[in-house]
Amino acid sequence: MPNPSDKNTNIPASGSPKPPVKKQPRNGGANTDNFGAYVKKGAKVSLLCFLGLMCIVLLTGFVVASYILFNAISTVNGELLINLDEYKSNQNQTSFIYAYDEEGSIVELARLHGEENRIWVDLDDISPYMEKAFVALEDTRFRTHHGVDWKRTVGVIVKPSNIGQGGSTITQQLIKNLTNENSVTIVRKYNEILHALNLEKHYSKDQIIEAYLNTLYLGSGCYGVKTASEKYFGKDVSELNAAECAAIASITQKPTKNNPLLYPENNRERMLYCLKQMHKNGALTDAEYKEACEYEIIFTNSEKYVPKDDKPVVEEEQKINSFYVDYVIQCVRDDLMKKDNITKQQAIDQIYYGGLKIYAAVDLKVQEELEEVYVNRINFPDLESDKDGTPVQSAMTIMDYEGRVVAIVGQAGEKTENRGLNRAANSYRQPGSTIKPISCYAPAIDLDLYHYSSQVLDKAIAINGKLWPQNVNGTKGSGKNVSVRYAIQQSHNTVPARIINYDLTPETSFEYLKDHFHLSNLNSKEDVQLAPLATGALYEGATTVEMAAAYATFGNGGLYYYPYSYYKVTNSKGDKIILSNEQPANKRAISEETSDIMCELLQTVDTSYYGKGSNVRDFQIMAKTGTTSNNMDRWFCAGTPYYVAAVWVGFDIPERLHVDVNPCGEIFITVFDRIHKDLPEKEFPKSSGTVKKTYCTASGNIAGPNCGSTSTGWYKIDRVPATCTSCSSAVIEKPGSGGDIVEDIVSGIVEGIIQ
Repeated sequence: MPNPSDKNTNIPASGSPKPPVKKQPRNGGANTDNFGAYVKKGAKVSLLCFLGLMCIVLLTGFVVASYILFNAISTVNGELLINLDEYKSNQNQTSFIYAYDEEGSIVELARLHGEENRIWVDLDDISPYMEKAFVALEDTRFRTHHGVDWKRTVGVIVKPSNIGQGGSTITQQLIKNLTNENSVTIVRKYNEILHALNLEKHYSKDQIIEAYLNTLYLGSGCYGVKTASEKYFGKDVSELNAAECAAIASITQKPTKNNPLLYPENNRERMLYCLKQMHKNGALTDAEYKEACEYEIIFTNSEKYVPKDDKPVVEEEQKINSFYVDYVIQCVRDDLMKKDNITKQQAIDQIYYGGLKIYAAVDLKVQEELEEVYVNRINFPDLESDKDGTPVQSAMTIMDYEGRVVAIVGQAGEKTENRGLNRAANSYRQPGSTIKPISCYAPAIDLDLYHYSSQVLDKAIAINGKLWPQNVNGTKGSGKNVSVRYAIQQSHNTVPARIINYDLTPETSFEYLKDHFHLSNLNSKEDVQLAPLATGALYEGATTVEMAAAYATFGNGGLYYYPYSYYKVTNSKGDKIILSNEQPANKRAISEETSDIMCELLQTVDTSYYGKGSNVRDFQIMAKTGTTSNNMDRWFCAGTPYYVAAVWVGFDIPERLHVDVNPCGEIFITVFDRIHKDLPEKEFPKSSGTVKKTYCTASGNIAGPNCGSTSTGWYKIDRVPATCTSCSSAVIEKPGSGGDIVEDIVSGIVEGIIQ
């Protein structure tokens, strides 16, 4: 019998031991061996995922690094990126702007030689101490590295202040001087390094240091060591000693603070440091170093300075160029930037120092007449600012119908500076009602939504619980139907608001302004609204150049021609065309039929109260006036079969114009009367796709036998309205009533923004 008190319960009665009993886990009875296996399996999956992710990261990094490495190698060893020979040849060449007179002969308009003082000098004609001074201060290993001093570059990363120098070598600084790229970014630094390595593959150290010494800025408007030597010492650069060269080299980092004429103490402190570095690097012997430190430097503003001769320095009187010349420079600059993918400064350098020959598209006679009117403010309103008493300003652009800007003026009064504010090309102002033909009527007719005599309800629409807009007469509309022609004549706001809101849509209206009529400063959010589209209250506005180009489509069969101010630009020898507008670029804005109809509609606008008895009235005139809210701006966009123009009048800082009749119309007639004198008779072109018909003013349809009030209009041949079959005797409009005069007489009524 077993002993009950025996504690070994695993021993059976027979005396043989029992197998051990496994303890059950606490997790619901699961086997702990299986759970451990599960955990191990999960860890293995996680590890595999991590390793996979790391492989992806490494592979991506390898691909990116390989691409960067390949790009770097191909860039460094590829074609020359910056041509020093071109910079040298262009450094001191005068550019010319020419024009053609009435006989077709070439006349010189302007010479462009820049406002910077720069003359290229060969390395052999530079004092040998000059290179030594710059190398000591800027790049001690210049003669041994290959464009990038990797030791200095790493040193700057670890310790930014590395023996008083930055990380850029002289070669890198040359790249920066030539490209004018000064942004502090990794991408810019990366590109600078590649350009420097590429440059040293193609040029010797002598060529690089020569270019550097001729292009760096040395204060007081001096570019290059030759002009700096003459400015600060009155000497040729070949005559400078070690101390004088060190003084010039000391200017570079802080051209104003270390300018020897302004702050000689700062310059001397830096100069002594430069001499010390030169001595340390072996560029100066002990004797030369001592002599240079003790040398008394005499600058040109010192009492001890004695000029080499007694000839007085004669400052060349600056010629004030016309606004047309300024505009040509602007256009050539922008086109060079776009064509060559260069910076603004690089483009300006080409224009002023590249020996370019620029052939302007100006009509000298038209420009002369335009300037005469504007300089002398002939028939200008006698208006002054309520704030500071400055006289009212104005701008005007005149074009032909193929994009040629024949004349431009950006200021009323005498021009006193070159490349100042050109209001005609660069001042964006809200165009008021002049927007309606290009934002509403032309698109609606082009898309066959409306025609010449379509009837539209003259009534404000409900926006956010309020009726908007009101017309120039202060009402919310007559509540009656009026024709498109009548709405244009009276410059209604209600009609274009309804057309855009209910039929055309703001999106389509905006598209026409942007993609068909090429207004460049539209806001894709703020301007896709009724107020800017129906009444001209654009977020930024438009220029007279843009508005003239847009209105030209109504007189040339519907083509938009990109405005141009020059025919061509060639190199100094004239054997290579760099830029050309000899075949003006264009694209279709509206159909020929729409162009015909818009031209006829705009000819119904009455302009008889501007410039009584003028010669230009012998020609057809299409026109549209514009006024912005509170009379802040006045516009007049108009054309004859010869020219189209846009005129703006206002103050630079907008304020109310206290006028009744639109002064822009008076200016337009004054200028056009002069430039149309002795011109032969001419009419606007007509396409074969439109036809003249008599319509019923009550229904807007083609007049039937019972129509009591009729007028004539122009229609697309394949879109002629039906014949009127039920006619009311009510007279809805009086054709030719000169409704636009209401817009001019009723001053103070909001025609622009009426929220």
